[in-house]
Amino acid sequence: MLKAITPASLRPPFARYSHGIEVPAGARLVFCSGQLGISADDIVPEGVEEQAELIFAAIAAILAEAGMGLGDLVRLNAYVTAREHMAGYMKVRDRLVGMPPPASTLMIVGGFTREVFKVEVEAVAAKA
Repeated sequence: MLKAITPASLRPPFARYSHGIEVPAGARLVFCSGQLGISADDIVPEGVEEQAELIFAAIAAILAEAGMGLGDLVRLNAYVTAREHMAGYMKVRDRLVGMPPPASTLMIVGGFTREVFKVEVEAVAAKA
């Protein structure tokens, strides 16, 4: 069972994430490389929400191979190319991740390998 760690001495999280997640001893871990919003047939949607949907579908597929799901996420590192893309990414993330929400970092970056990409997400999952 994953346990959220949110000390009362800290300001509550700005959004739906946990300051920390405790992973039980003996849990298996899966580390997902950064995923981009591109379909298997090389199509990249224009919108950040559509890209985020593809990203979380890719993460879900990786986790499924290990017998895990999005509810097993303990850490997300997300990168967007502009401040205006934050809300769209967070909307998709908040709808798809489980409880407790994973520890999370969201950064604005200068860009990715192709200019069309607006968001990239790395993930870590754990399951006992």
